[in-house]
Amino acid sequence: MSTPFDPASATIVIVTFNRSALLERALRSIGTMDPKPGHVVVIDNASADDTPEVVERLSPATGTEVVYRRLETNTGGAGGFSAGMQTAYEIGSEWIWLMDDDVEVLPDGLARMGAWAPKFRHIQGRRYDYDGSEFYWQYRVSTSLGIPIPFAPAGFDGSGYREMNSGCFEGMFIHRSLVKQLGLPDPRFFIYWDDTIYGYLASRVAPCVIVDEFVLQRTREIKQWDMGTRHLNASSDMYRYYIMRNRGIMTHYYRAHGDYRPVMFAVGTAATFAKELIRLAFVERRITKKGWANLWRGMRDGLTISREKSFEIMAPLAD
Repeated sequence: MSTPFDPASATIVIVTFNRSALLERALRSIGTMDPKPGHVVVIDNASADDTPEVVERLSPATGTEVVYRRLETNTGGAGGFSAGMQTAYEIGSEWIWLMDDDVEVLPDGLARMGAWAPKFRHIQGRRYDYDGSEFYWQYRVSTSLGIPIPFAPAGFDGSGYREMNSGCFEGMFIHRSLVKQLGLPDPRFFIYWDDTIYGYLASRVAPCVIVDEFVLQRTREIKQWDMGTRHLNASSDMYRYYIMRNRGIMTHYYRAHGDYRPVMFAVGTAATFAKELIRLAFVERRITKKGWANLWRGMRDGLTISREKSFEIMAPLAD
């Protein structure tokens, strides 16, 4: 790509659920941006708080056009980002910037991302953690194991970027031509692995990069086990279930593209299970019967999903 980047062609998509205070901070941060995007799409996952009122009150402060879409039910992050990408695509956005409600956009964030737009179609920026420290995101995935590679280099060389084969919806910056080619993210994940698979699909058809540009900052503190550059965040029983269950969906995508290796993928599933036990023991400091049971239930349901003959992966978008 070589077309100059037009900020007005970009849309920020924010997915929110019952966190209106965090959403307010995110919307206020957009008001400080220079340049600003052409649109902001807010996907409300059927919140029961004052989210609609917050969006109505803060929309003028963003300095751009806000599109508010309330879903009938909570579809999880996966469903929210799928709906958000669809909405942004349908209003004609050339660039779609996805993020959760618990981040703020840095004032020059769009300018920094846009500087890379003439070269790549899928770009991931960097973010600061809640305490201002640099967040390390595992941008490489072993496709045979189906798990992130924790020792991928954290530093950058003179190019200012590193190629990735994964994705993260907290900051994914993607061109509409790639969205058309890939189709929408799969809402059946509900939460977890949805962005990993979407990034994997993107990397199969175009160079995908994480760039050494800080463009976001998390606004919510998360309990974590600090291991230097790397860290392990606290989780929940719901997340534990979907982390294991959704590996069944992953098998269909890897199989469809010739990358499914049953034995290696099983090793990756075992490693994922073990990692969640470590998370329980060292981050949350409690291994409960419920936490253990959700891992087992998720693994069982994932195995059932992986065997579904009628399962179809998401299709490219029609012209």
